Amino acid sequence: MSPRSLAILDLAERILITLLYGYFAARMLAGPINILTLVLIVSESLPVIFIVSRLRTRALSVNPIDWLLGAVGTSLPLFASAAAAQSALVPLQLCAVMMLVGLCIEVSAKLALGRRFGIVAANRGIESAGPYRFVRHPMYAGYTIVHVGFLMAFPSLWNAVLYSTELSIQLARLLREERLLGQDPGYREYASRVPYRLLPMIF
Repeated sequence: MSPRSLAILDLAERILITLLYGYFAARMLAGPINILTLVLIVSESLPVIFIVSRLRTRALSVNPIDWLLGAVGTSLPLFASAAAAQSALVPLQLCAVMMLVGLCIEVSAKLALGRRFGIVAANRGIESAGPYRFVRHPMYAGYTIVHVGFLMAFPSLWNAVLYSTELSIQLARLLREERLLGQDPGYREYASRVPYRLLPMIF
């Protein structure tokens, strides 16, 4: 792919995530604000910061499936709702703790990646420090924990379907990312040292 084409795709990805987050933040801030919604807002704002300021991509997938998974996987959580939900399944304090734990995991992963963060499968350098010492996709693990916490706090059919679909997409994304990254000998060596993708001892 030519440098010009890479630059255009890179810019398209930045614009997409910025527009999606703007919609999400406006919708969340228009409703009741509490610790749970604030954690979700902070969690979803970090990708925008890193994507807007990130480094140029060395190898970016041009496969439409990767772009579709990246766009849908990033946008789906932005449609979660705290309205019309039944009573929390567990004490709200436990939901808040779970969401904060997930937030800490994903923040540590994003800080480790820094300006190499993106939503479409790409090789922006291999990261093996921080939470990447334990699983190969700690950011997805953190997102999942946040989503489970929010779902337990605001259980509804809408949120359940939304987050179940999101998890399926994230699994597909990480497998396709590994297919691209696996072309790099450095990543293959890293994967041999860190065998688990999402959950230690499980997957």
